[in-house]
Amino acid sequence: MTDMTNAAPVAATSPGLPEDQRRLIELDDAIAKIRTQIATADLARQRGHKPIDPDWFHRARTALRHLCRERAELLAQGTGRRRREKLKDALIGVLRERHDPETWEGILAEAQARSEWEGL
Repeated sequence: MTDMTNAAPVAATSPGLPEDQRRLIELDDAIAKIRTQIATADLARQRGHKPIDPDWFHRARTALRHLCRERAELLAQGTGRRRREKLKDALIGVLRERHDPETWEGILAEAQARSEWEGL
């Protein structure tokens, strides 16, 4: 069984993930931890054991707000990346239509060799 306390850090450090995806995993994990802490404090308050410390609650909500904003910014940057990927797909389609199959295979082999050389 997976140790749930270590699942996000392990996923965030796994090889092959782009840095923005790693950061999103870390942010989601941090957001979930803060929400859990807030919910736990609220349950304790409802049971009547102790009130929520207002200073702690304010810091937790502020941290949550900043993490959510950073997450939204990363997702917004990803939107631009999707546009670039769509442009690349369209470019590939245009080039493929303009070249015969033998030339296209040569272009594709050269691109694959370049991507391996560059470590992509």
